[in-house]
Amino acid sequence: MQTNRSLPRATVIPELAYADVNKAAEWLCRAFGFRVRIKMGSHRVQMHAGGGAVIATEVREEDRGRPLTAGHAVMVRMQDVDAHWRRAGEAGAKITREPRTYPYGERQYNAEDLAGYAWAFSESVANVDPAEWGGTAVELEE
Repeated sequence: MQTNRSLPRATVIPELAYADVNKAAEWLCRAFGFRVRIKMGSHRVQMHAGGGAVIATEVREEDRGRPLTAGHAVMVRMQDVDAHWRRAGEAGAKITREPRTYPYGERQYNAEDLAGYAWAFSESVANVDPAEWGGTAVELEE
């Protein structure tokens, strides 16, 4: 794949719409530890999210008045989910599920951001074969 310094290297890049893109980017950086990569006026901000990326975009005219958050969630893999949970809570994130460890080897918590988007933050705590917890592996990365 061709690289482009104007776009994050991540393969999947969520784009989430916010009423105030720069306010949202500042909040996401403060609460979730993201780092601004590129600002494009007042309509778009690219951010690093660990080894991935997320882009805050302005609400498109045709989407004004429609719920932005219904059915959407973004998962971010990280180290030290408990420290991240504390940081997010202190910054005002609405914690919807406190950290807990699951049989599939992940410790996770869930939060909503200032616009009501759902976020899941996950830390791998064990390398578990999906068959051990009832999953069916189709194609595993090695």
